[in-house]
Amino acid sequence: MTGRKRDIDYLQGEIQELFADLWQVPGFAGLRRGFRPQTDCFRTDDPPTLHVIVELPGVEPDSVEVVAANRVLVIAGVRKRPRVDGARYLAIEIEYGAFERQIELSEDVDTAAATARYERGMLKVELPVAQRKSRQGKVPVDVGRSEAR
Repeated sequence: MTGRKRDIDYLQGEIQELFADLWQVPGFAGLRRGFRPQTDCFRTDDPPTLHVIVELPGVEPDSVEVVAANRVLVIAGVRKRPRVDGARYLAIEIEYGAFERQIELSEDVDTAAATARYERGMLKVELPVAQRKSRQGKVPVDVGRSEAR
């Protein structure tokens, strides 16, 4: 089974490389509009908070909009290509333009207590998990016991 897994992993790597090469072909460069910033999402327990970190190098903070509603976080903005008079580009690899990321949240969040901080090209959003009121009451616990005979 190990050999088969290795073959599948190799094939997956080849396919990923093929698609990466496809985007390098000049004829296909026009298919993409804008760019898709990379994100990390994680949860901490003390205090219960969802964290989202978004790579936004070269994006002016004023152009970024962050909205959380209905268990979805939307981060949108634009990265503008710097204007250089008289420039003749030899290569164009950096993606510019409008972007929008919609991230599904695993829990309800308290948007009034949410914070977003942008520094050194990284947007860090902290979304405290909403505290639901739980019903109070005693819950009977059935404990199974085995008796030695």
